[in-house]
Amino acid sequence: MKNYTRVLTIAGSDSGGGAGIQADLKTFSALGCYGMSVITALTAQNTKAVTGIMPVPPAFIAEQMKAVLSDIGVDAVKIGMLHSPEVIVQVAKTLTEFGVSTIVLDPVMVAKSGDKLLQDEAIDALKTYLLPISSVITPNLPEASVLLGRPVEIMSDMLPAAADLATLCSGAILVKGGHLTTTESTDLLYVSATESHWFPTNRIQTNNSHGTGCTLSSAIACGLAKGLSVVEAVAAAKAYLTGALQAGAQYQLGHGHGPVHHFYTYWS
Repeated sequence: MKNYTRVLTIAGSDSGGGAGIQADLKTFSALGCYGMSVITALTAQNTKAVTGIMPVPPAFIAEQMKAVLSDIGVDAVKIGMLHSPEVIVQVAKTLTEFGVSTIVLDPVMVAKSGDKLLQDEAIDALKTYLLPISSVITPNLPEASVLLGRPVEIMSDMLPAAADLATLCSGAILVKGGHLTTTESTDLLYVSATESHWFPTNRIQTNNSHGTGCTLSSAIACGLAKGLSVVEAVAAAKAYLTGALQAGAQYQLGHGHGPVHHFYTYWS
């Protein structure tokens, strides 16, 4: 009998389908992995705004996790929206309890629409409980700024920021450069004090960029689940996301920030 490559997402639901759990599961499927989900919050959301958030109680989040981990198991876990300190503590505790060792953390704080998705008091909990057990964290520049308590805005800020984040995280740090005001969207993968890699990509002119962070972190989790090194997983994820952005730019969906095209290699 064959075995699936199993990837679990622990994140919020996006009713508009472009980000969150929905983007994660689409990415897993597109990249040949068996996707599972633990929903941490429901959002009323479309391409323009998040109009409501209904958090799932921490105990039920743990129950979802235990149901999956005790039976199916995982090859990698991707973590997205965790709304409160209590949820963060519960997720970290359950992952540790089941010995999950391959964890990609996307420290989601703000939606593409600008709506806040993380309580201020949850930031310390994120740094205390989840960063130390993560294999890879994928902050964008504003998220890196919040985690470090200082501005991270230009390319020369990225390497020092990654080095400082490495003191909080046991794994690699991917500082995403999508917010740079340059013609290239350059990401920095910091593996250790002696190893870092720059990933420059031509910036794609599109309004359909909703869910890019979710998609990238999910694609990295797929690569790690398949046994790729962190450098290989990031390179493959970047290539996949670039293709999804290019294909998605040709579509119109909604009246705000549309999604990337997760299945661009299968249909157009």
